[in-house]
Amino acid sequence: MKQKKVLLILVIVFVLLLAAASILYQRLAEANAADRLVMQETPPASAEPAPEEPVQEDPPAQEEAPPQEEAPPQEEATVTAPDFKVYDRDGNEVRLSDHFGKPIVLNFWASWCGPCKMEMPEFEEVYQELGDQVHFLMINMTDGSRETVDTASQFIEAEGYTFPIYFDRGYEAAIAYSAFSLPTTVFIDAEGTPITQAVGAISGDILRQGIDLILP
Repeated sequence: MKQKKVLLILVIVFVLLLAAASILYQRLAEANAADRLVMQETPPASAEPAPEEPVQEDPPAQEEAPPQEEAPPQEEATVTAPDFKVYDRDGNEVRLSDHFGKPIVLNFWASWCGPCKMEMPEFEEVYQELGDQVHFLMINMTDGSRETVDTASQFIEAEGYTFPIYFDRGYEAAIAYSAFSLPTTVFIDAEGTPITQAVGAISGDILRQGIDLILP
C-alpha cells in the first residue's frame, strides 16, 4: 500500500513537471517570436566600373566635339526563389514555379516533429483566412522510412487540416532551401523572390507578419 502511494505521488509530480515545462516553453516561444523572421538579403545589381575616358586634345575651332551617348540605365537585379519539384497526394509532380504570380508560404514539416505539430493549428487558421490570397505549400519531409506518404497523410486527416500538403521524396525542396531544421517557413512574394524566413515553430501573429511582407 505504501509503495502504491509513493508511486502515485511520483506520477503526480511527473505530470506537474511536464505541465510546467510546457508552459515555460510556450512563454519562451512567445518571447522570442518577434525575432524569428530573418529578412533575405537581395544582392545589389552588379555594375562594371565606367571606363576612363581617354584624354583628348582640343579639337580645331571649326570642328565640334561628337556628342557623348548616355549609357542605358541598369535594371535592378531580382532574386528568384530556387525552383523544385514535389508530389501531391495523387503522385502528380508539382513545381514551386507553378505557383508564382501569387505570394507563397513555404513550410517544411514532418509528422514526427513536435514543433511542427505545435504550429500547425495556427497555419490552418491563417490558411482558412487568407488561403485565397496566398499559396500555402506545406512540404512534408518524406524519407520513406521514418516518414512516408501514408503516415503523413494519416496525420493530416486525423487532425482535420485542410491546407495542401506535398511530399519531398528526394529532399529536392529541402536542399534548395537548406531546410535541415524543422519546421522552417519561407515567405516568397508574387514575383518569386524570397523575402523572409523563420526557423522553428512560429505563432499565428508571426505567420501573419510574414504574410504582410509578401502581400502586394
